[in-house]
Amino acid sequence: MRIAFYAPMKPPDHPVPSGDRRVARLLMAALRRAGHHVDIASRLRSRDGAGDPARQARIARAGAVTAERLLRRYRGQPAADRPDAWMTYHLYYKAPDWLGPAVSAGLGIPYIAVEASLANKRAGGPWASGHHATVTALAHTAAVIALNPADVPCLPDASRVHVLSPFLDPTPFRAAAARRDVERATLAAHMGITAKSPWLLAVAMMRPGDKLASYRQLAAALTALAARDWQLLIVGDGPARPAVAEAFAGLAADRIHFLGAWPGKRLPILYAASDLLVWPAHNEAYGMALLEAQAAGLPVLAGASGGIAGIVRDGGTGVLTPPGDTAAFAAALDKLLAAPAERRTMAAAALATVAADHSLTQAAARLDEILTEVTGRR
Repeated sequence: MRIAFYAPMKPPDHPVPSGDRRVARLLMAALRRAGHHVDIASRLRSRDGAGDPARQARIARAGAVTAERLLRRYRGQPAADRPDAWMTYHLYYKAPDWLGPAVSAGLGIPYIAVEASLANKRAGGPWASGHHATVTALAHTAAVIALNPADVPCLPDASRVHVLSPFLDPTPFRAAAARRDVERATLAAHMGITAKSPWLLAVAMMRPGDKLASYRQLAAALTALAARDWQLLIVGDGPARPAVAEAFAGLAADRIHFLGAWPGKRLPILYAASDLLVWPAHNEAYGMALLEAQAAGLPVLAGASGGIAGIVRDGGTGVLTPPGDTAAFAAALDKLLAAPAERRTMAAAALATVAADHSLTQAAARLDEILTEVTGRR
C-alpha cells in the first residue's frame, strides 16, 4: 500500500545527523522492506523549542495551508496513486502534527502515529497549543505505535496502542564484529592508542541539557576510576563541545580521545573494535547508539532512563544503573573493567538479541501486521 510519511520535528532527509532522523529513515526502510510504497508527504518543521506562542501560531497557520495544498494534490491524482494511510513519526508538544489529522480525514484514510508522547503538565503555559494539537491528533489515530515503552502509560486508549521494538539493519554491524581484531589493530595504529587497554566508547551529540549532563556524569565516574587502565573514545560534536572538553579536563589528556563526528558508515567498525559502550543516558528515550553498539557485539553500561531497559538486558547484554547515580555507574564500570570474560559473554548475547528482536526484518513484519490490522488490507 502507499504510505504518506511525515516527521514534524525534522524531515527524514534533513542533512544534520541525529538519532531522530535515523529512526525516521529506518521506519521508512522497514515499510519498504515490507513491500509498501513510502513518500515524504511534507518537510514542514513544526518544532518550537523556545516556547514562543506567536511562532507556534504562525506554524499552525502554515500547517493549515500545507494540509489544504496536500489535499488538493492528492485529490487530483488517480485513486491508485493516493495514499492508503498517513504515518507521522515523533509528535509531541514541541513538535505537533498540524497536517496528518486534516489530510487523513479529508481523504478518508487511517492516521497512524509513531512515537507520540503526551505531557499533561504542558496543557497550560508556553506550549499549550502544541499540547492540545497533540491531544487532538491522537484522538484521530487509528493506531499509535510505541517505540518507547515508557510512553505507553501516558497514551490515550490502550486498545489502539501497538508496541514496536526499536530496530536497525544489523548487517553492517555484524560484518564489523566479524573483523573485530583486524579493525581494532588498524584503528589503534591510526589513532595512536594502545590496543591492550580496555577501550570505552561514548557516542552522542554535544548539546546543552541532558547530553551535556551525561557527559559530565561520565567524566565524574571516570575520575573516580583514574587508577584503572582504560582509554575513552568520544564520538560526537556540537555546540556544547567546549563544555564537554572542560568536563574531562581533569583527566589525563592521553586517555581521552575526541574523535569528532564520524560518518555513520564507519561507526560499526568503531563499535566492534571497542570493549564497552558507556553512557549515563540522562532522560534518554532509548538511545540508538546503545542499540547500534549491541548490534556490533559491544556490551553497554548505561543509566536506566526512559525505555533503555527495553533494549539493554541488564546482566545479559549490558548493565544498567539508576539514572543520575554517578557512584553506582562508577562501581558498575569498575566491575566490568575487571571482568573481560563477562564482557565477552555479554557481547555474544548482544549480537544474538539484536538479530532476534531488533532487526529491520523483524520490524518490517511487525509494521506490516499493524497496517493490515488497521486498514483491513495487505
